[in-house]
Formats: sequence, C-alpha cells, structure tokens
Amino acid sequence: MAEKKLVEDITSMEEDFAQWYTDIVKKAELIEYTSIKGCMVIRPYGYAIWENIQRILDKAFKETGHENVCMPMFISESLLNKEKDHVKGFAPEVAWVTHGGSEKLEERLCVRPTSETLFCEHYSNIIHSYRDLPKLYNQWVSVVRWEKTTRPFLRSREFLWQEGHTIHATAEEAIAETERMLDIYADFCEKSLAIPVIKGRKTESDKFAGAVATYAIEALMHDGKALQAGTSHYFGDGFAKAFDIMYTNKENQKVYPHQTSWGVSTRLIGAIIMTHGDNNGLVLPPAVAPIQAIIIPIAQHKPGVLEKCRELKGVLEKEFRVKIDESDNSAGWKFAEYEMKGVPVRIELGPKDIEAGQCVVVTRHDNKKETVPLDSIVEVIRRKLAAVHDGLYEKALQNRERRTYICHDMDSIVKSIAENGDGFVKAMWCGDEHCEATVKEKTGVGSRCILPDAEPVGDTCVCCGKPAKHLVVWAKAY
Repeated sequence: MAEKKLVEDITSMEEDFAQWYTDIVKKAELIEYTSIKGCMVIRPYGYAIWENIQRILDKAFKETGHENVCMPMFISESLLNKEKDHVKGFAPEVAWVTHGGSEKLEERLCVRPTSETLFCEHYSNIIHSYRDLPKLYNQWVSVVRWEKTTRPFLRSREFLWQEGHTIHATAEEAIAETERMLDIYADFCEKSLAIPVIKGRKTESDKFAGAVATYAIEALMHDGKALQAGTSHYFGDGFAKAFDIMYTNKENQKVYPHQTSWGVSTRLIGAIIMTHGDNNGLVLPPAVAPIQAIIIPIAQHKPGVLEKCRELKGVLEKEFRVKIDESDNSAGWKFAEYEMKGVPVRIELGPKDIEAGQCVVVTRHDNKKETVPLDSIVEVIRRKLAAVHDGLYEKALQNRERRTYICHDMDSIVKSIAENGDGFVKAMWCGDEHCEATVKEKTGVGSRCILPDAEPVGDTCVCCGKPAKHLVVWAKAY
C-alpha cells in the first residue's frame, strides 16, 4: 500500500485560502465537524493549544489581581432585557430555551451569548459599600451565538472564551482597567503567539452593545484580511443604573460604580493558523505548541536507537514539551505528519548520529537543518525555539508592513487594494457615521479601529474632504 502523505492533501493558500484553512483545521486534527451546524468538536491537539493559551493568560490575569468565577449558562429573558442597548445588540444571535423536559417554561431562558447581565445581577447582591470595591473577576466558559455563516474557530455557534468583568468605584479606575487589559492582550499576542497587533478604539457604530467605549487589538492575516483578536470595553455606569447597583462612598453618599468587560476566544487559534500557517500545514509559535520538539528515531529497528531517543527525551522534557514518535511509520511519514501539525522543532537521531554524539535539528518555520552535539542539546533547543518565535513574528510583521497603505481618498483605497491585494488602510475620518458607511460601501473596507495617539496622515476626511478628527485603520475582516 502506498504511503499516505498528508501534506499533499492541503489546498494551496494561493489557490483557495478558505479551503486551505479548512484543510488545515481538519488534517492537523484540530477539530471535527458535528451534526449541528456551527458546533465543532475541538480534538485533543486543538484543545491542547487552547489549554496553553489559557494557562499563559490565566497567570497574567491572576498576577494583576483577578479571580476566576463561574456564572450560570442561562439568563432569564427579563434579566437580559434590563439593558436595552445590550439586548438589542445581541437579539439576532440569541438561542432560547422554551421547555424544561416536556413542560413549557413560564419565562424563556437565553443561553448566554455573554455574561454582563449575570454579573450585574450578582454585583447588585454583593456590593453595598466602597469597601466592597473593586471586584476583579474572570471566567473561562463557553458561549452560544446563533451565527448564520460559520467557520471553525473564527465563527462558530458555540465557542470557548474567557470573559473578564470588573467593577470599580470611579470612572478613572475602570478606564485604567480597560486599557490595562487591552495591553495584556496585545502583549500576549506578540510575545506568546508571535502575532503583531494594532491597538485602538472602535467607532461608535462598531462598539460593543451597551458600552461607552470599546477597544480592540487587530491582526492582519496572511491573505490581507483583518481579524479582531481581542476586545476590552468600558461601560461607565450604564449597566449599574439599569441593574440598580449602588454603593455608599466614603462621604456616605449613594453612588453608581463603573464597569468593564474584556475577552478573547478560541478565535485566537484561527489567528495562529492564518498568520503563521503555510502550504505544508500549521506553524505553531513555541509558547502554545502542544509539542515543542518531536524526536524522530532514524532506523529505529537498529540496536540502541530507541533507547538513546528515550534518554534524550528524558533530558529535554525537564524544560520543554517533547514527544518521541516510536510508531512503525516511516521516517518520511513522520516528517510530514509533524510538519502538518506545526511542531516548532524536529530532532532526528539515528545510529550514525549516536556514534558521532550528535543529532540533526530542523526548525519548522524555515526548514533549516543543523547538526548539533548531544551534550549541548538543551541550550540548542532553547535557542531554536526563541528563533522560531522571532522568525514568525518578523515574517508576520513584514506581511503587515507590506500590506499597509496610506490613502487620502477613496479612489486611492480602491487602487491600492486592486494593485497590491487586501491589507490595512490608514486614512483620516471626520467622525460622521455616514462617511464611515460610505467608505465601506464604495471600497469594501470597513473601519477596524481609531488610532488615538498615532501621527495623522492628513487633515481631511477620506470620504467627504471635510476636516478630519481621527486616523482610522480600515480593512476587510473575518
């Protein structure tokens, strides 16, 4: 029987980017589809990536004083309706429970699309004095949003995420928290996922339902489309007023507190695939790779080979996530398999290597090979993993810089994209929502975020030519 070469089964991203993405999530064994549209099984390898994301972020949250909680899955319709802008924003995506067993419920229950209302109900019961503030909470849960068009990790009807919810005595504290969490997300994406991001504020038309302001990190995918990789919201005291949350301040006055929420989801796995993947499969950043180094025995049937590979694993696993493939598949099959799975470093060890006291180390992102002494292998792998991260980040940054266009009118937006492909467009905006909508209608790119502290690229609106108020990043988006 002919050997199955998995890498050959991947559609080229240049040929069909969407199919390339689907091929990878299936063939790298990240997910499996189910009988319910938009709901996926996250397989062990895909879930291990999420566990590593969760581990790193959870540590960062706890280091900044946050505690994990767990809210119910169901929200009563009357509770959801308490904040009118919030419910209006989520109404089209809500899944409703109408029966418990065979009995019709007296009141419909919403399967949580997000948990602001649940946290507000809880806050109203536990917050009475300034001494009760702040509350810095986070939860790791699944949520349900009834998306019409679905794609694994990017848009699914049920997905995993963390949602932070905090409540503070003053607006200043809440705004500082909103900005701090956005910085944590940006830092995580760049230092752990090797994904460069842009930080900014969403326009009024694009902000979270019920928020005073929404901030986001935006990443550029390999095909030039933007992906919103994380959001942080400042709510002011709007939710507190809707849910009658008040506390007694130090002056013995009853006042409303101020809230935030922030979150990232399994969408980050989609971001990793579309930022770093290639036509041979996944390319994983070392910080979240389930296997950081794979040991491939060469001529493993020969005496001493497997024993030496196991000895090498014992040395490396004290610091790295390491695996040996001892299966009876050929070495070539194994090379293709772990290339498909995006393992950052491959170590080849056979009889001649053992005799010479060396091994061959191959890095996934650039396929470079190096023969190294076994007695320095720990330092070599440490260095190689750092090189993989830096190489991935630099490549993604170059892609973003090459695909970032400064435009002063809508014709130049259309021309830049037609000539160079999709990407980030930096252009000025007057602040009028009609102009924002017109830019999207005429050029195909929508506003991604306002860059409040960036150097302006002009002084007139890209749409109407009137004096501009904001520098905006525009793009087509997932």
